[in-house]
Amino acid sequence: MENEQVCCEKFDPALWEEKEITWNNKLFVVDHVTSILHMPLNFGKKMTVNAALIEKAGAKRPTIVMTGEETLWGSNIYIDVDKEIPGAKTTIISGTFLTKVFEGPYQNMGAWIKSMDAYVKGQGKEIKKMYFYYTTCPKCAKKYGKNYVVILAMI
Repeated sequence: MENEQVCCEKFDPALWEEKEITWNNKLFVVDHVTSILHMPLNFGKKMTVNAALIEKAGAKRPTIVMTGEETLWGSNIYIDVDKEIPGAKTTIISGTFLTKVFEGPYQNMGAWIKSMDAYVKGQGKEIKKMYFYYTTCPKCAKKYGKNYVVILAMI
């Protein structure tokens, strides 16, 4: 297992645990993923297509891949980039966020959201929107033995 190729950098949770960050005009490729009851159906395919566009454009390798849940039936994915990507839809995200790191299987997401909500309220803030930053692909999460997710709460 040690010789397996790793495509994702090892994640350091200390950099994201209970932080306040501000993004000013942060550029992302944005795409829509179809879901059934929040379970994504075509996430991998969308990532493959967008990764190819990003690579073809000669952009930096993405460091943040996150979702913004829209409905039970779909969510948007956001992939950070350093320039416009031909053939891809982009968006700008600006705002201040409180962050918290969670580790474990995705089935714990409901509990993580409740924990994040309590954390933000404990800071005297109100959540405008939540984003979910998936720190590694499933293959790398297995290799590293940790499946970290950062919840970013826009305040």
